[in-house]
Order: sequence, then structure tokens, then C-alpha cells
Amino acid sequence: MAKRDAPPRWDRRMQQRLARGEAAALGELYDRFASLVHGLAHTVLGDEHAADHLTRDVFAHVWEHADSYDPKQGPLRSWVAALTHRLAVQRLRATETAALVQAGHGSTDELERKVRHASVAARADYIVQSMPVPLRAALELAYFQRRDYRQTAADLGVTEDEARRRLRLGLQLLSTAHDAGAAPGAPPGYGGAV
Repeated sequence: MAKRDAPPRWDRRMQQRLARGEAAALGELYDRFASLVHGLAHTVLGDEHAADHLTRDVFAHVWEHADSYDPKQGPLRSWVAALTHRLAVQRLRATETAALVQAGHGSTDELERKVRHASVAARADYIVQSMPVPLRAALELAYFQRRDYRQTAADLGVTEDEARRRLRLGLQLLSTAHDAGAAPGAPPGYGGAV
């Protein structure tokens, strides 16, 4: 039971330390979430250099606005992911709009399709990164190594029923990625339209 309470306590302590201006807290937060932020930014923006810049912008925003995180609304990880998603979509819209204006062709419908596609991809990445290891392992075997549920069960050392259950749950979680009305993994209150 104490293990379930650990992340919220860590989240509250981290928010308090950031609000006090502890540089070490920002370093810890960066170490913990930099790969998540960079991965989501890269998924949305499709560019390594832009993802690097956005990663810096996200952590600068967290540093400057640590008090805007409310631990009662959900995990710090979800708040950081939702912030990353929002800033990445804003950046994508700005750069794509500028490209449309400069090129003189294209439409805002194309831009919105691109934004929706990037948002779904980022949400799917976040879901996979956040799912429990047993579910992720089963999906990775089935998807990347093209294993059926029997082979997955044998590889994981579980029953065939358990392998099917893990695959079904993992796929159900992934199917929520198409809900374009929310930021990746964001609980109510941190979501919002893209």
C-alpha cells in the first residue's frame, strides 16, 4: 500500500521544492522526465532539433510556473506530459502555418490533420511508456517480434490465458490514443482540445 502512495508524495515534495526555487529539484525532475518530454516533443514535431528546443522550453516553463501544478489533479508525470503536448502542438501549428504562408499553398485542413495525427502518435507513445511492464512486454513481443499469444505466453513464462489478457488490456489502453480530445495521459483538468 505504501508503494502506491509514493509517487503522489514525491510529486508534492517535488512541486514544493521547485516552488522554493531549488535548482537541484529541477535537475532531478529533468533526470526523471527528460526522455518522456523529448520523446513526446519529437513525436509531435518530427524533428530532433525542434524537440531539443521544446524540451528546454518545457523545463523552463516548469521552473517558472511550478505553482501551476496541483498534485490533487493527478501525477506530475501527466502534468509534464500534458504541458509538453500543449507546447509541442502550439509549436507545430506555428511552424506549419508559417510554412503554409511562405509556400502559398496548402490548407488549414491539412494542418489540422497533421496536428491530430501527431497528437494521436504522441498519446500512443505516452500510453506505451506508462503502461505496466507486463503489458508492455507482451505488446512488444506481439508487435515487434510478431509473436502470437501462445508464443508470447511461452516467452514470458505465463499461461496462454494470461498472455491473452495482457495483450487485450494493452490494446485496450492503446485504443484510447485516438481520443483526440485530451492530451497524452492527462487526467481530467489537465487535458484539453489540441
